[in-house]
Amino acid sequence: MGNRQPSRWSKRRRGYWIRLVALRLPGCAGRSRHDVFLPCQGRDQNVSDIRQQDVRRGVFPSGRHRGGDVSTRGIRRHSRPSLVTGYLAIERESKEPAAVKRERLALWRGLPAGFLNRLATRVPYGRFRAFISYAHGRVRRGVRIAAKGALGPDLAPALAGWLLFVAVFLVLDPLASSTPSFSKALYAAGGELIGASVAADGQWRFESDDSQTIPGRYARALVAYEDRDFYGHAGFDPLAIIRALRDNVRAGTIVSGGSTLTMQTARLSRPASRRTIFAKVKELWLAVRLELFNTKEGILVLYAERAPFGGNVVGLEAAGFRWFGRPARDLTWAEAATLAVLPNSPGLVHPGRSRDELGRKRDTLLSYLSEAGAIPVGEYGTALVEPLPGEPLPMPALAPHLLAKAPPGATESTLDYSLQMRMNAVAERHVRRLAPQGIRNLAAIVVRVRDGSVAAYVGNVESAGIEGSWRVDCAGAPRSSGSILKPFLYAAMLDSGELTPTRLVPDIPTRVGSYSPENNLKTFSGAVRANEALAQSLNVPFVRLLRSFGVERFAALLERFGFSTLTRAPADYGLTLILGGAEVTLVEAASAYAELARIALGEEPVPGAQFSRVTWRSDEPAEKALSQSPVSQGAAWLALEALTKVGRPTHEASWQEYASSLRVAWKTGTSFGSRDAWAIGVTREYVVAVWAGNASGEGKPAIKGTDAAAPLLFDAFGMLPRSPWFPEPGNAFKMVTVCADSGFIAGPDCVRIERVAVPAGSTVDATCPYCRLVHLSPDGRFQVTAECAGPDGLVFEKRFVLPPVIEWYYRRAVIGYRALPVWKPDCVPVQAGNLEFIAPEEGSLIYVPIELDGSPGMTVFRAAHRNPVARIFWHLDSDYLGETRGDHRVEARPAPGRHDLVIMDESGSSITRHFEILARD
Repeated sequence: MGNRQPSRWSKRRRGYWIRLVALRLPGCAGRSRHDVFLPCQGRDQNVSDIRQQDVRRGVFPSGRHRGGDVSTRGIRRHSRPSLVTGYLAIERESKEPAAVKRERLALWRGLPAGFLNRLATRVPYGRFRAFISYAHGRVRRGVRIAAKGALGPDLAPALAGWLLFVAVFLVLDPLASSTPSFSKALYAAGGELIGASVAADGQWRFESDDSQTIPGRYARALVAYEDRDFYGHAGFDPLAIIRALRDNVRAGTIVSGGSTLTMQTARLSRPASRRTIFAKVKELWLAVRLELFNTKEGILVLYAERAPFGGNVVGLEAAGFRWFGRPARDLTWAEAATLAVLPNSPGLVHPGRSRDELGRKRDTLLSYLSEAGAIPVGEYGTALVEPLPGEPLPMPALAPHLLAKAPPGATESTLDYSLQMRMNAVAERHVRRLAPQGIRNLAAIVVRVRDGSVAAYVGNVESAGIEGSWRVDCAGAPRSSGSILKPFLYAAMLDSGELTPTRLVPDIPTRVGSYSPENNLKTFSGAVRANEALAQSLNVPFVRLLRSFGVERFAALLERFGFSTLTRAPADYGLTLILGGAEVTLVEAASAYAELARIALGEEPVPGAQFSRVTWRSDEPAEKALSQSPVSQGAAWLALEALTKVGRPTHEASWQEYASSLRVAWKTGTSFGSRDAWAIGVTREYVVAVWAGNASGEGKPAIKGTDAAAPLLFDAFGMLPRSPWFPEPGNAFKMVTVCADSGFIAGPDCVRIERVAVPAGSTVDATCPYCRLVHLSPDGRFQVTAECAGPDGLVFEKRFVLPPVIEWYYRRAVIGYRALPVWKPDCVPVQAGNLEFIAPEEGSLIYVPIELDGSPGMTVFRAAHRNPVARIFWHLDSDYLGETRGDHRVEARPAPGRHDLVIMDESGSSITRHFEILARD
């Protein structure tokens, strides 16, 4: 036996091995685990050395050169070249160096030839699997050698072999035409399922959240039930196929397929077809392809994504939620075993149908796993008594409006699962509170300040209102902004030096053209400090501030803060821009307030980004502001500080008396016609934004920011972690000396002064216009002039004096205001400045209202006098309208066109106002 000459088969196999060794030039150093069947005589041994030894030992393939003088300068081809056998022999001398020749031929001829030679033999498939993996590695690492050898001799046989190799392993792609459509699946930041919808084909099919692994319990149960030799074969099991063929012949029908898990994955990856021998052969080749280009774990993932689990449930992730209400990673052993047996018979999961058979299969698998040591002893008994799944469970629907925005497949969001559930519950409670008042819809969003990510998103709440109105994403729908844009104008004017926090802003009846704004309470204060006007959300002062600042400047500022819905020209909005003339979304409003908070914290913007916005996807970070912030840190901090003075709802009215109360900067807004109620609050860590109203746009008297939206706002803050207030940025401020009465830079006649903080970069230079030196009689009862003071002389006194119109309202609103004394009767100067128009303003364009009977309505004219008992005489053009005393108000019906209105007091002082009445078509 030991002297027996090598057979022809062993010679041919030895020739094949030589070729495989040639693929690992220069020798055996660093060989992989797939090279264990290659002969190796030494670490530095090359192909030529091995070839000489094989020829001397007589194991070279038979032919005319057997036993002859073998040259090692090159590797030659057999006289009868064959891509099926791939024999190498010596034919002629090469003019090229041996190393270059070997490298080229080793890849271009040895690889495909050796591959086909293996197919022609009956070598055990374990070595075949190793060869395929080895060949794949050589293909990827031999591109350079292949490129160098492409121009050499004998190109045609090598090219033909490569084309066949590509046809078998690259063209026959099992996944090329079968990429499934996945369900939309939205996950929270912690991996919990927020919501899902069926795929385009009506199936529940989830994309795996991890493309490399599947849960260990399910993997063990699946391999134990379907393919126990899964990790040992190369895609198919010849013995299993023969056994299945035998069983099918005996039964006269198909009772077994002999498929491995890889073959089942290949079948699931292709369109459904009849079970024929040709389909089985194709399935086998596709399985080989899968094994070549995927890891075992990757194949399990592909199987788990495509396996049917009863009804319209496809894939492990969907099955976990549909049958057990939890993700696949949290399945118990009993649940994993149940899902492992289902793809084999998916119809078993049906109430009242084959339940005993499903339980028997599950328990049998659990028993095998326990005997194999996979299931701990203590868990086996518990697994056996777990109930089988019943009716399919509904998928979570915690954020349906965000789910609608998600792309097909798995999407990881930034939502906090626990907070989202609590926000949904609180929103439902508040909608029930508002429903009797005709308010059917509500939206709320919680944003993290540090990165602009969304922690909770309630786009709408289903209620007993109009059918389907809850499907409207009110958080992302443009709605009238109400007053929520005022803080941005306030901060910008602080930066420009046009305002200080304590400066007085007129709060008097105002008409600009045909536009006449009013405060919410229909009252006027005469003048109010800027920070108080913001805290009280007074409309008239902010309309006057916007007129001073400029509508175009303000529109540009809002765009820098990220508002993208201001699509019209600024002139189209006019002064109504500050009171709801533009539409914004709740999401963008929350984003802008979060940006204001980040600026107040001193965070540097990222250069090159366009604007700040919130994001709800974990793979989509929020953009930040331009390289220059829209406002300074000092202005942002002062704006938020002013918003902490906003009066809270009734149940929060005494919050300042409790040490544990959370300090919140917040703002409300109500649109014209009571169609939209807003409430937005800011802390150091979070922004909460709430909208309430009707998706249809229907207005209701109860739709007010303080009553409809604010209670939910503070309930939401009650669920969030406490955080300290914004630290005061000392280097962002500078101190200026202002008049304590007016808030303007203190002048020489200001009696009371104080120091206030303004943004460090602002230039405040407007001197107080209200404090001046007045001449009084010695007893202080009258104003006098030097000419008529008399022998008793006069007294000089510094006083805070407001214009007549402002004073008329101011002294009724502010207790302690000292009005100037009246002029001494015999000492009244001409044009003493005691008389002033309230309405109309100079150059006003006035539309006359139409009464219910169709007749034109009356136009109201108003004036103020410093002397509360003075009489005023009214003249319209050349017509005398009458006189007034105390409340100076007259009504008239002027014809369309230009008019002059003249008023005069008893001293002869007079002023004129020009206006125009516009006719309605």
